[in-house]
Amino acid sequence: MINWLANLGDVTHAVQLALTPAFLLTGMAGILNVMANRLARIIDRARVLTDKMTSGKELSEPCREEIAVLGLRRRAASNAITMCVLSALLICSVVSVMFLEALLDFNLRWMIGALFMGSTMALVIGLAFFCEKCI
Repeated sequence: MINWLANLGDVTHAVQLALTPAFLLTGMAGILNVMANRLARIIDRARVLTDKMTSGKELSEPCREEIAVLGLRRRAASNAITMCVLSALLICSVVSVMFLEALLDFNLRWMIGALFMGSTMALVIGLAFFCEKCI
């Protein structure tokens, strides 16, 4: 049986340690907001061009090329958002595992490290998708 009072100090320490990943989540929310706004602008521009196409007007070759480029940019922005959301989910998992480690008195440091590294890698990949050359 778990002695909750004996683990109270560990839980307090776990709360203190969990604040850093929680602040990281706040930063991730800001990054996701920027990415979602960029995706919205890409979609709005593509709608303007496709409206011209459906209105019966003949599109010039540069407009057709721009629509193709916008499709690539949309996919890159969507992939960036997906990877950053995965990163945020892994950060949430880090916080959960930290609390489990403190409450159940397990040694889960290896899992915390693996989840954090996975989160960092997902963030790096998401930011690479979002780089200026891609979008």
